[in-house]
Amino acid sequence: MYLDEIREYCLGKPGVEETLPFGPDTLVFKVNGKIFLLMGFDNDPVSFNVKCDPDKAVELREEFPVSVFPGYHMNKKHWNTVLVNGSVSDRQIREMIDESYNLVQGKKTAKSPKRK
Repeated sequence: MYLDEIREYCLGKPGVEETLPFGPDTLVFKVNGKIFLLMGFDNDPVSFNVKCDPDKAVELREEFPVSVFPGYHMNKKHWNTVLVNGSVSDRQIREMIDESYNLVQGKKTAKSPKRK
């Protein structure tokens, strides 16, 4: 997949906003105000960070040792960096994006009021 394909896939999901909070070189996709994917414009090969269930994150790193790594500049337990270098299929890339979106989409940004 190319950067523009990943971008279009993310933007096709309900409630997604595209932002540049870390400067003009890092594209950030959010749902409910929470980040689910980060991607640099100048990375060659294309790479991106996605949120992941901690156990699944380890499994993916073991399954794709040349393509999936602990999240660069992220919480290594919950984030993976994925290099788009041909060893991970487009279907698998979309699945990783879907999982990240679903993990973040269920979370709310505002705290629930405390019950008395």
